[in-house]
Amino acid sequence: MAQYDISNINFNEILTASFALFAVIDILGSIPVLISFKNKMGSISAWRATIVSALLILVFFVLGERFLQTLGLDIASFAIAGSIVLFILGLEMVLGIEFFKGDPNAKAGSIVPIAFPIIAGSGTLTTVMSIKSLYHQYNILIAILINMIIIFIALKSLNWIEKMLGQSGILVIRKFFGVILIAIAVKMFRTNIAI
Repeated sequence: MAQYDISNINFNEILTASFALFAVIDILGSIPVLISFKNKMGSISAWRATIVSALLILVFFVLGERFLQTLGLDIASFAIAGSIVLFILGLEMVLGIEFFKGDPNAKAGSIVPIAFPIIAGSGTLTTVMSIKSLYHQYNILIAILINMIIIFIALKSLNWIEKMLGQSGILVIRKFFGVILIAIAVKMFRTNIAI
């Protein structure tokens, strides 16, 4: 019963887990990508993207490796697939070449590639599974909730952020974060590829 005791809630664990997830999700670094997709699709459903991201993260929190094994996958294969999508997104940002065509269906676009792999990518899902051994489950669930609130606010504020930065500001940030995204994708690929 001690496992379900709310006395296990620890502010320091919540703070550390929240920062770990915030760093991995990197919603601020994804702003240029999100603005780009918003412009292509006309709008992004902040609720849908946030809820789908939260569900993906919770599924991996609860089921994790068993879920991937049921599908005949391993974490490394999942991470490599995510890294390829991120690499293509990064190339699109840097080179200005359109790989992901504009989809008038904002519902579909809010799920792929926004909910996965931009928000709930392989890095986020792997991190959630990894920190289970470090922190109590209540503290991790609270950390996930905190990050989902931040993500929702960021997605709802895209129009305001776009106006604040202006076209030239977005272009500079887009190219910079495109290079960062490519570097993250290469690192994920290199770390998980079977040698």
